[in-house]
Order: sequence, then C-alpha cells, then structure tokens
Amino acid sequence: MLQKGQQTKAAIVDAALSLATHIGLEGLSIGALADATGMSKSGVFAHFGSREELQISVIREYHARFEQEVFYPALSTPRGVARLRALFDNWMKRTSVEIDSGCIYISGAVEFDDRSGPVRATLADSVLAWQAAMKRAIRYCKDLGELRADTDAEQMLFEIHGLILALHYEARFLRTPGSIDRAVTGFHNILARYSAHMPAPAPVASERKVSNPSPPSKE
Repeated sequence: MLQKGQQTKAAIVDAALSLATHIGLEGLSIGALADATGMSKSGVFAHFGSREELQISVIREYHARFEQEVFYPALSTPRGVARLRALFDNWMKRTSVEIDSGCIYISGAVEFDDRSGPVRATLADSVLAWQAAMKRAIRYCKDLGELRADTDAEQMLFEIHGLILALHYEARFLRTPGSIDRAVTGFHNILARYSAHMPAPAPVASERKVSNPSPPSKE
C-alpha cells in the first residue's frame, strides 16, 4: 500500500497527465497543476523539484498505462499473427479514446522533436520500447512462417505506425468520418500483403535483370 506521500504524488501525476493530454507537456506548469489539484505551488514543487521532472513523471505514467492497456493483455494471445492482431486491436481501442483527448507520444513528438534533453530522451525511449515490442511480434510471425520470409520487420512496423499517425490526423484534426474503419482496413491490407500465403511482389522495372537484350534497330 502506498504511503501518504506516494499517494499524493500519484494523484498529482494523474492530474498532470489529464492536463497534458489536452494542453501538451509544454503546457504543464507547477502553478497550473496547483490550481488543478487545489494544492499550493510549494506543495506540488516539493514532490518533483522542477517542471522538467514533472514532465518526465507524466511520460513514465503514460507509458505505464499504455503497456497495461495495449501490451500486456496481448501476451495472453499465442505468438504470431494472432498476437500482432491483438496488439493492434488494443492500440486501436486506446487510440479511439485518445481522439477526444490526445496522445502524449504524438503531441510530445511535435513539442520536442527539435530539442534535446531528458524530457525528449524519456519520451523517445518510451516510443522506441513500444516499437521494439511490435517488431518482436512481427519477427515471431516470420519465425512461425505466417509472414513471408523476406518480410522487413522495420518496414512493416513503419507502415502500421503510419496508420496510427494518419488516424490521429484525420480523426482528431480533420474530423474525417470513418477514419477508424479505414485504419483497420489498412492494417488488414498490410497483413494480407506480407502474408506467407501471398506471392512476393515482382521487382520494379529498374531492378529486373535483362538477359541478352536485343540490339537496337537500325531502321
């Protein structure tokens, strides 16, 4: 059971996370959080020591909740395409909620993409940890023979991640109807394209080898 100080800090982080999903990590301040929690500025400051440490605590809490909702439930699914589908389905469930609030991974990337420092590093490490889990799931699919042997895990992950980024843009910014259904369809198309039951795509024209080409006509 958490001690009183830990409970207070957890409550502050929870309030800070709620604020950050709407106003971004950069919008967080000791003063704004004191107003939201009904605490004094000195009381909030005592638990973190700096605005930077507050932002890092929020990122870690967001990542922990992301894992609890998306990653860990999928582990009960057998390795292979079934688990990859479960990871994506859980990701979509969380994303459908975040369309109304916001995603720290995405808003944070916009805020800190051109900066350096511990806040950016913590955010990037969280995203990379999630991407590593997805790549492992894709490689298990290959090992089990459910995806083509020539499947590039990095490329497949890039395409799947791109669906989530497009979904946030279309649904949250442009408010395009049917965006979630399009993202799901996109994922199914990606799976079908990399499926071991589908033939490998033909090489593009520039990659095809031409043997014994005919000499140019002299006409």
